[in-house]
Amino acid sequence: MKYLQDYMEDKQTALFEEVGVFFAFSRKQFYEQRKEGVEYASLPGGMICPKGKGVEVINRLHEIFEEGVKQDIEENGITAIIHRELDNHECGYTGDIDACAEALEGYQGITRDMIKAEFGKKYNRTYWGA
Repeated sequence: MKYLQDYMEDKQTALFEEVGVFFAFSRKQFYEQRKEGVEYASLPGGMICPKGKGVEVINRLHEIFEEGVKQDIEENGITAIIHRELDNHECGYTGDIDACAEALEGYQGITRDMIKAEFGKKYNRTYWGA
């Protein structure tokens, strides 16, 4: 089963190439990747983009995320997505669904109560947390 990032990756890469976004975590990396004559702005996560393009990049990343969520739900269904994230965050071992709930915050229609219920079905035990 694909993950949300699988649905987003190619579109994000195309956006970064189109706009001139790159990632740098040191001065050396910045100077290796920058283009002469371009002024840059720093965004979260080490993202560097041409000055004046930050709002566009953030808005388009949000659109890509929304499209990815929609495609994920259409292809996999909500129940399978919840089970995937329960496994991905090892909720069966930890007995805690917080990381799963956080990962699914952007999925409209998936509630913490749904995650608790699926936890019980998947692991054949009651979720005791909040």
